[in-house]
Amino acid sequence: MSGRIAILDDYAGVATDWADWSGLGEVTVFGDTIADRDALVARLEPFEVLCVMRERTPLPGEVLRALPNLRLIVTSGNRNLSIDLETAEARGITVCGTEMRNTTTAEFVMATILTLSRRIVPEAGNMAAGGWQTGFGRDLHGLTLGLVGLGKVGQRVAALARPFGMTLCAWSENLTQEHAAGHGARRCASLEELMSVSDVVSLHLVLSDRTRGLVGASDFSAMKEGAAFINTSRGPIVDCGALLDGLRSGRPHAAAIDVYDTEPLPANAPLRDAELMAQGRLLLTPHLGYASEQTFRLFYTQMAEAVRAWRAGAPIRRLG
Repeated sequence: MSGRIAILDDYAGVATDWADWSGLGEVTVFGDTIADRDALVARLEPFEVLCVMRERTPLPGEVLRALPNLRLIVTSGNRNLSIDLETAEARGITVCGTEMRNTTTAEFVMATILTLSRRIVPEAGNMAAGGWQTGFGRDLHGLTLGLVGLGKVGQRVAALARPFGMTLCAWSENLTQEHAAGHGARRCASLEELMSVSDVVSLHLVLSDRTRGLVGASDFSAMKEGAAFINTSRGPIVDCGALLDGLRSGRPHAAAIDVYDTEPLPANAPLRDAELMAQGRLLLTPHLGYASEQTFRLFYTQMAEAVRAWRAGAPIRRLG
């Protein structure tokens, strides 16, 4: 029999239903995430192949060096900054990835903007409780959307927002006016300027040493009255304590957060503010930005195909 395969962090329990793993060896699916290093190593030690979902379970060098049987890592997507590629290469561990769907996160961003702007959650809650309409939302037409980052996802959000009649502005450290104008946006001179002129701010940056903790108290205090803040990028880019303080003082007026410093988000996390959520001013979702049926069918199908190709010595989509 071929070596053992572990599929990690399959929260929805769909990996073996949405792909053909037959003939590849003994497949074990784990539906939870382990943060403790020793417990993680003990779980993964028997496996020759790990199939990982984005950054749900990081694989730093200290973990990889403790897994003598590991020969192949397959990650969803074509980039995974939580895998120590240098250590993997030094230990002869092949690392490869899958394709990505490029529309999923941008669609989710627009869904959260509409949900916050039209007060869908609190009004639906009123209906569920036997009540009726209690307030008013805002049309998107005529509002200004500020994009912090205008890469692939930011560009797609811009393309979706324009038909709603939103005015676009953008900022990132290396953004040029030419690039911004090419996607229908005005370049802001600073993050603070973008925060001050936008009715909705949506974050689209890669987590790095440069962006960690980028958005803080002064940025939130600069926001317009009634403005909303959206983060579907990475949790540590935002100072979570400053966001909560800002929400309680009214800037931002509302926020939709899909990514967190620790995932899954602990049940006792301060961000789970029941009062703000009941008011419809804080929408928390469990990292759904990239999580759609089509995307996960693609991930798991190509993971299985990658394992099959690796076993056959055929070309695979390597990382690094």
